Amino acid sequence: MDTYHVVLYVHLLALFVGIGAGSVLLACLFQLRAAQTVEQAAPWGMLAGKVEKAFPIAVVGLFATGAYMTSHLWTWGTGWIDVSIAGLAVLALQGPLVGGRSGHKLKEALMANGPGALGEEARRRARHIGLWGTEFANLGLVFGIVWNMTQKPSTAMSIVACVVGYVVGVALAYAFSQGGAPATAPAAEPAA
Repeated sequence: MDTYHVVLYVHLLALFVGIGAGSVLLACLFQLRAAQTVEQAAPWGMLAGKVEKAFPIAVVGLFATGAYMTSHLWTWGTGWIDVSIAGLAVLALQGPLVGGRSGHKLKEALMANGPGALGEEARRRARHIGLWGTEFANLGLVFGIVWNMTQKPSTAMSIVACVVGYVVGVALAYAFSQGGAPATAPAAEPAA
């Protein structure tokens, strides 16, 4: 056992933490989208708020271990590494600045809604592209970065892998954010 392989192991653990947290957030999003009442939505919103704390740990772990491996096995001018670092920076910024803000606006909408059926604003916030787009685009970008880590392509192909992952993620976000429970509750039928 050498230091490089221990660091590689920690690097993979950080990746698993990030993907695991992202998977839990996906489940929360689908449950929030399907919720009909605040009582159904609240536990998923609270879980999402707790899980988001894992992402900084994953980002720091990935960067620190990646920096060690780059310094000891690769070079800082390696194209796929530079692209992956840029992708990690996008993840680190987009998560809290876009997804986090959208999540806090959803929390405010749920609190303003009060108990009972979800109103139009809370439903709209549960389907907001800021939540869905961030989550799916980040996962797509992560898969692009993992492709780069395993294939070690040229700089141009590394960029293509990350862009394709990101774009596919955004497309999936648009598709999934609109599905599920109706955006507004159906009107009651008049008595006969």
